[in-house]
Amino acid sequence: MQNDPILKILHVSHFFDEEHKKPLEVLNNVSFEVTSGEFVSLVGPSGSGKSTLLRIIAGFLKPSDGRIEMATEKISMVFQNFAIFPWLNVRENIEFGLKMRGVAEKERRHIVNEKIEEVGLVGCEGKYPKELSGGMRQRVGIARALAMSPELLLMDEPFSNLDALTAEKLRQDLMEIWLKYKMTVVMVTHLIEEAVEMSDRVLVFSTRPAKLKTSHAVDLPYPRNKRSDEFYKIADKISSEIKL
Repeated sequence: MQNDPILKILHVSHFFDEEHKKPLEVLNNVSFEVTSGEFVSLVGPSGSGKSTLLRIIAGFLKPSDGRIEMATEKISMVFQNFAIFPWLNVRENIEFGLKMRGVAEKERRHIVNEKIEEVGLVGCEGKYPKELSGGMRQRVGIARALAMSPELLLMDEPFSNLDALTAEKLRQDLMEIWLKYKMTVVMVTHLIEEAVEMSDRVLVFSTRPAKLKTSHAVDLPYPRNKRSDEFYKIADKISSEIKL
């Protein structure tokens, strides 16, 4: 059901072992839930452990303590540094996961064509990453993630390596895709306005070791007016908590 939790973070803590030093604690007893179809952003000071938490959710790291519970195995991730294969062209990058999953060629072609159109890559199918701008490379990363039909999409600062205009356009395109499919999204960002623009809920984390400080519902209609008093009120409240 729409309001059932798809993701539960249960008392998660994490330490990194540093040679000849005391283990570095980056997460401290973090707990929260994300419901199906919800868009949640994680914000907080730089280096506070938000990306580490995202990698734990994705299964790239095991928590030192606590556990993750998920109601789906259909997970995809979009990375800050694009993380696409330089030796594959656009089409080959997008279909890579589908090939690994054993999806038939005809179905792969249909899915890839659909995602190429959705993310604005028509005409770029045969190009290689070195021939693309940063924004276009990130579109490839997003298309590759969406091609797997995820029920949970994880995004680690997906727009931070892009110029402001490119990032704004890509945010708008991604929101249209999210509103179309209503997959669950968990995004790490350092931009408060970005979080308020895109999210149903914004979770504020403390400095390292990160603890969950507050949760803010963003009850504003899409597309959101970033110049409205209501928008500024929420953004200012979150900003003031991060500075504390």
